[in-house]
Amino acid sequence: MAPNITSTPTGVLFEGESLSEPTEELKEEPKYVRSIVWKNVVIFSYLHLGAIYGIYLAFTSAKLATTIFAIFLYQFSGFGITAGAHRLWAHRSYKAKWPLQILLMIMNTIAFQDAAIDWARDHRVHHKYSETDADPHNATRGFFFSHIGWLLCRKHPQVREKGKRIDLSDLESDPILAFQKKYYIILMPLLCFILPTIIPVVCWNETWTNAYFIPTVLRYIFTLNMTWLVNSAAHLFGNKPYDKYINPSENKGVALFALGEGWHNYHHVFPWDYKSSEFGNYRLNMTTAFIDFFARIGWAYDLKSVSEDIVMKRVERTGDGSHEVWGWGDKDQTQEERNQAIVTHHHTKDQ
Repeated sequence: MAPNITSTPTGVLFEGESLSEPTEELKEEPKYVRSIVWKNVVIFSYLHLGAIYGIYLAFTSAKLATTIFAIFLYQFSGFGITAGAHRLWAHRSYKAKWPLQILLMIMNTIAFQDAAIDWARDHRVHHKYSETDADPHNATRGFFFSHIGWLLCRKHPQVREKGKRIDLSDLESDPILAFQKKYYIILMPLLCFILPTIIPVVCWNETWTNAYFIPTVLRYIFTLNMTWLVNSAAHLFGNKPYDKYINPSENKGVALFALGEGWHNYHHVFPWDYKSSEFGNYRLNMTTAFIDFFARIGWAYDLKSVSEDIVMKRVERTGDGSHEVWGWGDKDQTQEERNQAIVTHHHTKDQ
């Protein structure tokens, strides 16, 4: 994936590359007039009100199994976005054998954020033209727009124009993704809304109301908002240890709820790293743990990551100074390691 295009060009991936102006400049277009899609406004308003009602039901009448099922579906479908649409299909940061691809396609469909091919197209455009009019959720237009507003109005003409130029041949030739896109209008309602409602009723005699508003509506809206935080909060709040000249930032809160997608300054500098972060800390990057598990059983392979040398050189050149030392005395260093360290040439005071 191409790095960011910003007012200060720093989106290079390798040390041999220079900080030069982007070769492609967006042509000046007639003033864009925002057009609200009122159908989407009504739908998302209804779904968010339904999610609030779902929270009320979860604390007043729902069975514990229903709430646990909703949390499971949030995690399960979330991996379809993070490990599937994002790290596998949009960035090709690792490869997956067909059993894992099918599993991720199912997870991705439950999440209902468009077919993976369409999701990957918009995300590739987002990286190539980040924070410009061609960025589908341009964060320079504010938190609300980058979070949900971009779905409530017509796309900027630049988004459509640049999106047509993005190469999707690798995804369109994938039979599993082609199947998902062809039958999406059938698969999505079944996996995202119908089955999550039926399962609690049939399996543990939950009420239809609780089953619909908690593991279906509430779970869906919660997953959506956690994904949207990557576009909004992670582009506006946090430190920038790898590139201080771009908007994407390191945001631990987003990383926690978006299954590891909040290490966004690193990700926009090195979008092809399968970890989407520098360190493999599973506590705040469950997607990396997910991919590593399937790598161990042979379903995921060719996991790509960035060498420590390249990372540190980039930190020294364009970072904001917030990068941790990761040496002696670091907070993650164990006491056992300190005790077993060999320290020579001790300093002694003059007698």
